[in-house]
Amino acid sequence: MSVKTVLFCASLAGALTFAPMVAQADQSIQGAATTSGNPNFEVLRDSVVSDSFLRMIRTDNTRKGQLRSDRAAKIAMQVQGESAAGAGKLTLSMEELNARPTATGGAQWQCLAEALYFEARGESLKGQIAVAEVILNRVESKRFPNTVCGVIRQGTGRKYACQFTYTCDGHPERIREPGAYKRVGKVARMMLDGAPRTLSGGATFYHTTAVNPRWARKFQRTARLGVHLFYKPS
Repeated sequence: MSVKTVLFCASLAGALTFAPMVAQADQSIQGAATTSGNPNFEVLRDSVVSDSFLRMIRTDNTRKGQLRSDRAAKIAMQVQGESAAGAGKLTLSMEELNARPTATGGAQWQCLAEALYFEARGESLKGQIAVAEVILNRVESKRFPNTVCGVIRQGTGRKYACQFTYTCDGHPERIREPGAYKRVGKVARMMLDGAPRTLSGGATFYHTTAVNPRWARKFQRTARLGVHLFYKPS
């Protein structure tokens, strides 16, 4: 047996041993590291995010870059043909946003607009954009579903065990503020049309300042906008 063959077998054995541990840790993070208002923030103990898992994240940059490109292409395919005036142009001016035509779109746009309404309608425009960035960053991450609706509905069906609290808190999802919904719909349209994501620092997690989840101690804080703090794995 050649040296190359021995090294390959050893590497394969190590990967097979390590993979279940990574999958278990990743599943725990996805189930417990939820968004604003969820009382299950404290479920994720420090022991879940192990040093081995964090090292795996840090050394995954090459594959992650390619994966992000592939998933970005999927986002583009999901919203193809839905672009409106000002497509891809980022605005941080509420006046300019209000001047844009009423946004419309398909299922992915509807999911994102709904999430922004229930999660961030009371935030500033920057805060709403940052929340949208987190959702789209998750779509591009291998650790989350690869569609907007999939990311938002992850864990839905288990009360207070979902990723976005409004989808599993037991309350009906009713739009009672049409003006606010119209505004976040424009934010959703702008972000899906390819506006640059420059506010959240690449975050894939966030929570409100009203809570102090343990998982946040393991992650790197990337931004604070309004009442939301944003994080990504270190």
